[in-house]
Amino acid sequence: MLAGMFRFVCQNGMVCGETVGEVRVPHKGNIVQNVINGAFDVLDGFDLIREQKAGMQAVTLNRDERNVFAHAALTLRYDPTEDDPPPPITEAQVLNARRFEDRSDDLWTTFNQENLTRGGLHGRSRSGRAMSTRPVTGIDQNVKLNRALWVLADAMRRLKA
Repeated sequence: MLAGMFRFVCQNGMVCGETVGEVRVPHKGNIVQNVINGAFDVLDGFDLIREQKAGMQAVTLNRDERNVFAHAALTLRYDPTEDDPPPPITEAQVLNARRFEDRSDDLWTTFNQENLTRGGLHGRSRSGRAMSTRPVTGIDQNVKLNRALWVLADAMRRLKA
């Protein structure tokens, strides 16, 4: 079980990452009681998540800081090496809000952009042909990406505090 904060509006599967513990329940012994205990442990972490969210909402990012965040997010999503071409989309595309209520310069909104996870953005493939980005559909990839983005956002929050 992983504690997470889901926005009803976008349902992008955001997971809060390393700041709140995860609970693993082995499929042996008193499973039901272990699941119940684990659920209470996860619930205890939600206060911390609310504090982190409020802290990120209180941090305003300037254009350059938002671009740095988007650049790092693209690197996490597309994992380029020196020989690879740039990602198929730009930082501006990552930061372009899909909904009016997502147009804000605070760290929480910048972190919570769904353009990397939902896909559907028009860009260029490695060969240069027009393409559309794919959504992150695998649970492992989604959790890995969101954890890394959470660590990045949390580090920016601490730097700006």
